[in-house]
Amino acid sequence: MADTKKVFVFDDNRDILDLCTFILEDAGYEIKTSESANDIETQVSAFMPDLIFMDNWLPDLGGIQATRAIKSNPDLKHIPVIYFSANNDISSLADEAGADSYLSKPFDIAALEDIVKKHLS
Repeated sequence: MADTKKVFVFDDNRDILDLCTFILEDAGYEIKTSESANDIETQVSAFMPDLIFMDNWLPDLGGIQATRAIKSNPDLKHIPVIYFSANNDISSLADEAGADSYLSKPFDIAALEDIVKKHLS
């Protein structure tokens, strides 16, 4: 079906990427993952996802800078970014980054599915 929604997950933890891929593919989404935010705009433009999950702790370009780069790009800024972190201060980090929402780690599967549905329905 042509209208499969696409989700891009940025996280430097392979286990998290595998888990998100497993859950979201199972729910019918097309998933791409990346362990770094290098060339963030190029990576995102190549896939043009409907939703992005952005980890806070990424090598090289951190989640805040990566999110800001997406949000300052006229072709990409419409894509919702969900900030993704185990940091206690996640809501202020998400604000600082300009993210649309956030999901605390560790997360449960239902919370992940709910936030995706909310932003993609």
